Amino acid sequence: MGAGSGHHHGHGHGHSHGHQHGTATTAGGAHRGRLRIALTITLLVLATEVAGSLVTGSLALLADAGHMATDAAGLAMALLAVHVAARPPSERRTFGYARAEILAAGLNALLLLAVGVFIFYEGVRRLITPHGIDGGATIVFGVIGLVANSVSLAVLMAGQKESLNVRAAFLEVMADAFGSLAVVAAAVVYLLTGWRQADAVASLLIGVLIVPRTWQLMREALDVLLEAAPRGVDMRQVRRHIEGLAGVEGLHDLHAWTITSGLPVLSAHVVVSQDVLDAVGYEKMLHDLQGCLGTHFDVAHCTFQLEPAGHAAHEPGMCR
Repeated sequence: MGAGSGHHHGHGHGHSHGHQHGTATTAGGAHRGRLRIALTITLLVLATEVAGSLVTGSLALLADAGHMATDAAGLAMALLAVHVAARPPSERRTFGYARAEILAAGLNALLLLAVGVFIFYEGVRRLITPHGIDGGATIVFGVIGLVANSVSLAVLMAGQKESLNVRAAFLEVMADAFGSLAVVAAAVVYLLTGWRQADAVASLLIGVLIVPRTWQLMREALDVLLEAAPRGVDMRQVRRHIEGLAGVEGLHDLHAWTITSGLPVLSAHVVVSQDVLDAVGYEKMLHDLQGCLGTHFDVAHCTFQLEPAGHAAHEPGMCR
């Protein structure tokens, strides 16, 4: 390789050294303790609600318990994924296992959909042939669930904006809180009016709460797996920023994607005029490029290849 082509490749990639460090702490990893507390609370409420459903005959309690079971599985998967994602990168898995978190969020969504379908089926069946329930005891169990879910929500609140995985857990616990509210409301209606279908209606409401959120979660996980541009990043604006820098004559092979929650990555080939390169040098040019993207991207994960004008003609299969 000639000296000329050697140094623009070398310097261009010299700044992409962050992968070794960045993936060790994913957004979910920072909230491991919160996930553990929420899992413990969820398991306790799950056991209580299953017992409550057996004692009272309430489907709404069982629906909420079913939702709690997926919740517990989701939290357990989230914790497992955080643990796996924290494993260091290797020669074969250069980003480590960071994406395990996203896979867990996707599996979690599938599990929730299955529970939603079951609740719809059972709820419709009970609307047709209603069952009586023990209203007073149902209220007690519902209130226990509501209080416990509120504590879990408070614990997970901080992490849900940063990690898709923690957000998955947060959304489930939030739907659970609504579920517990529906259980209590149905039991109150049943006690006051004797309307036996109230419990089935509450169960169907819990089902309705599960499905849309699950769909949204699945879409977000799929976006990451399909290498879509990170949410909230306007790629046209990024292109304008780069092209607006002094000395930049063109831009190609611009790619942006997300490894896992809180870890967006960008790479680009930037054509720079030889005069400017000679005048300011590669280090200054790279510094400027990374500075203009600092608001959207972790600078350690921006890889730029600087090229003098005319170099692109030598690259096979260049895509604009």
